[in-house]
Amino acid sequence: MNIKVWLSAFRLRTLPLALSSIFMGSFLAAAHGRFELSIFILAVLTTIFLQILSNLANDYGDSVHGADHSERLGPKRAVQTGKISPQAMKKAIYIFIGLALLSGLSLIWTAFKDNLSLFFIFLGLGIAAIIAAITYTAGKKPYGYAGLGDISVLIFFGWVGVIGTYFLYTHHFGVWILLPATSCGLFAVGVLNINNIRDITSDKKAGKLSIPVRLGREKAVYYHWALLSVGFSCAIIFTALNYYSNYQWLFLITAPLFLINARAVKLYEEPARLDPYLKQMALSTLQFVIMFGVGLLL
Repeated sequence: MNIKVWLSAFRLRTLPLALSSIFMGSFLAAAHGRFELSIFILAVLTTIFLQILSNLANDYGDSVHGADHSERLGPKRAVQTGKISPQAMKKAIYIFIGLALLSGLSLIWTAFKDNLSLFFIFLGLGIAAIIAAITYTAGKKPYGYAGLGDISVLIFFGWVGVIGTYFLYTHHFGVWILLPATSCGLFAVGVLNINNIRDITSDKKAGKLSIPVRLGREKAVYYHWALLSVGFSCAIIFTALNYYSNYQWLFLITAPLFLINARAVKLYEEPARLDPYLKQMALSTLQFVIMFGVGLLL
């Protein structure tokens, strides 16, 4: 087994984005004096397993359905290049389903062992997350090919990720949490949008009707600016409504990072020039969350 090939298939650069929602929910809970290290560690582990599962299923699904072909301009995938066989990839997918289930069960038991109703509700959410991770590009009718990836990312990387994490600590839901949750979700959709803008040509040929394929590049760029603008605005509104310290505005120092990203998406039409901004957007989101969270705690 080639460790480097598998690590590449895991696409570890996507982990900062996946962890952003966990960090945001944890910061919000900690700001209300409700933080437990065991829940945090298990939430991080579960998220890592789910994200790697999603990446492996995406590698397998796009290769099977034809989106990863020789003319694709983004990074080459493991199944597409033959470095990992479809059979080996399927086995890895099953392994990470098991790891995500084991970690997720430990997480919700730790959080809700005294409330079986909540335990089973979150078990259902966990199973839904696993199904969503697999069926984005894999299966007979992958929803990513119908252009539904954006709403799925908003739901799971934003609302479920942030609000669910907060609820694990507090057993409480507040409507106001929707604002920072939406920020995380829209920034995550921004990462997906860059990926889909880069792959417009190959996705068209594979019949993958992503939002940029449906809108065209020019409108997809406006869509990208809207995602980042609304995401940042949600954080500003939340802070204004829950203001108690100037430190809460610390996240504003990350604004130039998002402007750099939005400008690059507008200017760079060559996929090779655009690809680095996937990582830049993911890291910008994580930095935004850290600054936002630190501001809440100071």
